[in-house]
Amino acid sequence: MTHKEHFAMSRTLRASLLGCACLTAAAMPAARAQSPGPALRVDVAADRHPISPDIYGMNDNPWDPGLGHELQVPVSRWGGDATTRYNWQVDASNAGGDWFFMAGGGDKAFTPGGGADAFVSKVKGVGGKALLTIPVIDYINSVPKNRWDCSFPVSLFGPQKDHNPYVHPIVNGQRTDAGNGQRPDGSNIVLTKDQILRVHIPNTPAHQRAWLRHLIGRFGTAAHGGVTIYQMDNEPGGWANTHRDVHPDAPTYPEIVDKTLPYARMVKQADPTAQVDGPGDFGWAVYKGDPAKTGGLWNAEYYLKRFRDASRQAGRRLLDYFDEHYYPVGQAGQSDAVRLESTRSLWDPTYVEKDWIGQYGGAIRLIPRMHEWVNGYYPGTKLAITEYNWNLGGPQTVTDALVEADVLGIFGRERLDLATMWGPPRPDQPAAYAFRLYRNYDGRGGKYGSIWVRSASADQGRLAVYGAQRRSDGALTLMVINKTGDDLTAPLTLSHFTPAAQAQVSRYSGTNLKAIVPQPAQPVTAAGFTATYPANSITLVVIPKE
Repeated sequence: MTHKEHFAMSRTLRASLLGCACLTAAAMPAARAQSPGPALRVDVAADRHPISPDIYGMNDNPWDPGLGHELQVPVSRWGGDATTRYNWQVDASNAGGDWFFMAGGGDKAFTPGGGADAFVSKVKGVGGKALLTIPVIDYINSVPKNRWDCSFPVSLFGPQKDHNPYVHPIVNGQRTDAGNGQRPDGSNIVLTKDQILRVHIPNTPAHQRAWLRHLIGRFGTAAHGGVTIYQMDNEPGGWANTHRDVHPDAPTYPEIVDKTLPYARMVKQADPTAQVDGPGDFGWAVYKGDPAKTGGLWNAEYYLKRFRDASRQAGRRLLDYFDEHYYPVGQAGQSDAVRLESTRSLWDPTYVEKDWIGQYGGAIRLIPRMHEWVNGYYPGTKLAITEYNWNLGGPQTVTDALVEADVLGIFGRERLDLATMWGPPRPDQPAAYAFRLYRNYDGRGGKYGSIWVRSASADQGRLAVYGAQRRSDGALTLMVINKTGDDLTAPLTLSHFTPAAQAQVSRYSGTNLKAIVPQPAQPVTAAGFTATYPANSITLVVIPKE
């Protein structure tokens, strides 16, 4: 099992805690019900704003190179738990609590920075931006990629509650088991500084500056094709869990910001054209924190305020992207209906989850809330969600495509600046087709629009619509998602747009999970059209402009 395979599994465990228009009814399977659908309205002159192409990004854990080329993935992230203790000089990390605190690797040889270099080269190969995580935690791994070690060898710390059944490192000349750092009674083993330094070195801005010099020397500055964005560590609010061997106490946000600012300054000094992203943290409890420790502010607000104040003092912006991670609570065993409904937590002020967050926190409305935080405490900072996923470890079904298409439409409407999906799909999986509908629906580079236009449904929970106009040819593109098990016939009212011809229609549905299927052309007038949207389908309607 590789580190990255394990990390994908760990996200599954953690998450458990916490369309195309059919013109005639005859084309539909007889067994399915056909129902009147909610009215759709699109006004091309209203609410216009650019849609950032960077919302269609992915994490490198890993994405398929062929799919990356096909989608022209605009931004890819080198992140996750392993990057918190990555040491470029030995090209290896410590897996932390995700995988028995394993350090180093099983390669025969290594090149300093080789793994990160390969990542940047792959991203550049598809014309994308690279987002690289910089550790800011106290200690980073010192074990090279061609040798295995661990933080809690049984030979040094005695029997433990669990151990790695696959890899048995050699420690002090003796083959041993890699323990999980818990005694048989479940209590945690707490390392002394000397014990930490057996497989770590202190982390410093100078060490990371040397890495940036290496990256700039190989790829250039951000302005000349190098790494575009540097993220300040990964989910620092969880250090005492994932990285408890080197940080056993839960960090406060004053501590996190104190540790982060020197690295943000270092990035801006090493490459003034690069951008800084942070905190990349996870979970409602971490977004809020304990306001008594942060001057009455939520952690998110405190982070922004501290960076605003430090930026004013430095005379330059030290934070370009305010970033949080988001996973729906309790994904394991959720019904398709619940998964489809849960995307409302990204935006809807009337949607309250049926869990502890809803009970104590009310509506999440994450992206509007992030806008409020930024506007209140560091205006001009862009918004990012560099980890999200609505299906961690579940079966691959058409619902994966429906949810992902819905999420991408929401990102565009709500003015998110950057997003990278954690656990990107394989080319043949349903979620990949959701990305294709936005990025390459016809296999020839056809894309959903880049300028949002007002588009709304009388019942977004049944039939969602996301409208955007293309800059290249002025075509109006409409993504219509039928989230129900019935075929829905719905009128669409169109304003301030004159069609030049019939609309091109493409559909992805449970009828064929391996293809986006072209449909008969859809007649359209300046007033709109009525169409039938098959059950559990995504329909892309492309209307040429006169």
